[in-house]
Amino acid sequence: MKQYNEIKAKYPDACLLFRVGDFYETFGSDAIRASQILGITLTKRGNGSESETALAGFPHHSLNTYLPKLVKAGLRVAICDQLEDPKMTKTIVKRGVTELVTPGVAMNDDILQAKTNNFLASIHFGKKNIGIAFLDVSTGEFLTAQGSEEYIDKLLQNFRPSEILVTKNHKTTFKTAFGEDFHAFYLEDWIYKEDYAFETLTKHFQTNSLKGFGIEEVMEGVVASGAILYYLSETQHNKIQHITTIQRIAEDAYVWMDKFTIRNLELYHSTNPNAVTLLDVIDKTLSPMGSRLLKRWLALPLKDLVKIKARNEVVAYLKSNQEELQFIQYQIKQISDLERLISKVATGKISPREVLYLRDSLQAILPIKEKALSAKNEALKIIGDGLHACELLREKIDTTLQEDAPVAINKGNAIAIGVHPELDELRAISTTGKGYLEDLERRESEQTGIPSLKISFNNVFGYYIEVRNTHKDKVPENWIRKQTLVNAERYITEELKEYESKILGAEEKIQQLENLLFEQLVSWMSTYIKPVQLNAHLIAQLDCLQSFAQMAIENNYVQPELDDSHDLLIKEGRHPVIEKQLPPGVPYISNDVVLDREAQQIIMITGPNMSGKSAILRQTALIVLLAQMGSFVPAESLKLGLVDKIFTRVGASDNISMGESTFMVEMNETASILNNISDRSLVLLDEIGRGTSTYDGISIAWAISEYLHEHPSKPKTLFATHYHELNEMEVIFDRIQNYNVSVKELKDTVLFIRKLVKGGSAHSFGIHVAKMAGMPQTVIQKAQKLLKKLEKNHSAEELSGSLTGQEEMQLSFFHLDDPLLEEIKDELLTLDINTLTPVEALMKLNELKRIVSKK
Repeated sequence: MKQYNEIKAKYPDACLLFRVGDFYETFGSDAIRASQILGITLTKRGNGSESETALAGFPHHSLNTYLPKLVKAGLRVAICDQLEDPKMTKTIVKRGVTELVTPGVAMNDDILQAKTNNFLASIHFGKKNIGIAFLDVSTGEFLTAQGSEEYIDKLLQNFRPSEILVTKNHKTTFKTAFGEDFHAFYLEDWIYKEDYAFETLTKHFQTNSLKGFGIEEVMEGVVASGAILYYLSETQHNKIQHITTIQRIAEDAYVWMDKFTIRNLELYHSTNPNAVTLLDVIDKTLSPMGSRLLKRWLALPLKDLVKIKARNEVVAYLKSNQEELQFIQYQIKQISDLERLISKVATGKISPREVLYLRDSLQAILPIKEKALSAKNEALKIIGDGLHACELLREKIDTTLQEDAPVAINKGNAIAIGVHPELDELRAISTTGKGYLEDLERRESEQTGIPSLKISFNNVFGYYIEVRNTHKDKVPENWIRKQTLVNAERYITEELKEYESKILGAEEKIQQLENLLFEQLVSWMSTYIKPVQLNAHLIAQLDCLQSFAQMAIENNYVQPELDDSHDLLIKEGRHPVIEKQLPPGVPYISNDVVLDREAQQIIMITGPNMSGKSAILRQTALIVLLAQMGSFVPAESLKLGLVDKIFTRVGASDNISMGESTFMVEMNETASILNNISDRSLVLLDEIGRGTSTYDGISIAWAISEYLHEHPSKPKTLFATHYHELNEMEVIFDRIQNYNVSVKELKDTVLFIRKLVKGGSAHSFGIHVAKMAGMPQTVIQKAQKLLKKLEKNHSAEELSGSLTGQEEMQLSFFHLDDPLLEEIKDELLTLDINTLTPVEALMKLNELKRIVSKK
């Protein structure tokens, strides 16, 4: 217990698994936590004494069963092993922590998910920017970036790290900025220093500078990256040569989507547990590497026209050459998780069976390489050219390992025959022992003339020859008597003793030799880390592209036309997720959307609830997103001028825990959009202003629309609203056009046609929707009566008597009489904005206000 307490003091925040004989034991508070998480029995040690302590344990061979449960529960687990053979010491066995497993630093297959990266993140709060780094120890992917709080928040949403490292003095800052949903671990401040980080990184990569990685300017990111490598050494992860490079996530290389947009579009997560995400629909990948890369492509759509078109061309080629597509698909299915397998080689945690999987995977790449090189497509040829045959590596595995190598090296029989003469000899002794003894028995019987001579074995004497008393006079002189029984004598011979030492030591020596030879093989294999990682990356790319091709074939997607214009022309566009959820035989109602910066910059979509306004908004964003990922799109055709930012404000979500109402959340998200728009932005706004009173809502929606129209960037905008008053904007503003989602009104109900047509909408059909929802008949009838009464009795003029002065002014804005409009128009047309000083502008504004208030 003294030894336990000394080790526990070094790892106070970890659950210590202490190896005692054949068990891993936990003590004290660790035992209480472990027993609750694992459902194992909690007992006591030293019951009733001063040293009484809680105790819970499990057999050492069950580590892979219990460890994942502890880590998934958010615990840091320190594995404390026996560092020497108990037979070799007369004192307490020396023990030490051999590995510290945390949610972000795990190599165990039972903890990791094949299709998802397991990122450890590190955040550094610099003076100007926040630096961030992401590392997946299981694949060797190492990424860094820096930027504003908003940008870092977006990256955290995209990469969803399992654990985040932060300095202790920024604990509160971190929680305020990014919330408390993340599993954070707090490090000492001195670890986050520029010099220390630079030295740590250059030492690991064995370089003099970081220029070759293109991150020397990203100093806050470098500091965060250095802290990650420090943390790996602290958690006893010292074999990390599979981390061969570090990449910068260049903010300006990818389409900007803020965290609200990522959430609103339900790209790969949804607040609704049963919802189908875009990733669920588009992921037709066949390998774990491909699936992980597809998530990255979805999180970071491209802005580089050349790269997008290169992806498009491969998809088009595979779509039109389906035999080649099927061939590539078949081969990819034969490939195991190369990234994680080669990482296991680097960390020395690979099993003989997994080495064979690695060899088979490399073998399966050869036909792909051949097919890609002969393809009539330049991008595919480049992939084929980049794939490494790894001939020597495959050959070495072939000649070193048995074809049926076991899942663990200690199971034995992993090394092939002919690799090591001594091993072959020992195996022969071990396997042919019975035959040898039978042969020796027969030989000795013939030589001595003792017919009943028998060779046997016991734990006290080992091997011996037993001779009945009737034949003991025939026993040769050189036999040594070991034991006398009532009716027999037992003897040993030099040959038998020699054989005994051979056969008894053989098993142990076989184990030692196999371990040594396997370690040497794995060590030699680590020279192939880079070529195998490159293969994994290229296969992942090819997998993503075949996934796009397969999706295009299955769902009738078309190749988009992309250029440098600012136009968006979708013909017969469909929502990729909704169309897959429709019952068989029910067609998805497709729609055209045309946006540009000259004639139709803002489309004002009106229509009743449930008519499909939100679906049109979302499908527009998803079509653009798919196109810039390099995929084909669900439409008849798409002409797209590259988009650099996608903003959405869709759906209502209260943030009650943070004290924010639906309306406050809506205004926060909308403010973020208005402060970040560019000339290539796509803005999608749904029901802005509905969280407040009608007139407030109309005023805010109008003001936002006008702001977007008048903004120098002229961002392409879809604005869905149920405020029919906003239809008047089409008359006043050149680039605002009214559309509505058509509805057929039948006698008792409403038929939603879901087609976008030119012109505004007159009704909201809220009562019809309430009826469809199953609202009681009395409520429906009362609502209809009140609606008729309001429509009949409350024209805008009659209503104005009961309004406040502010509401009256807001309402009058939408119902100005013609002479007044003419007067204001004349005043505005005579203005020369270019020569107007700020003071003159304010005076003119005051004059216009007076004209309006006269009314």
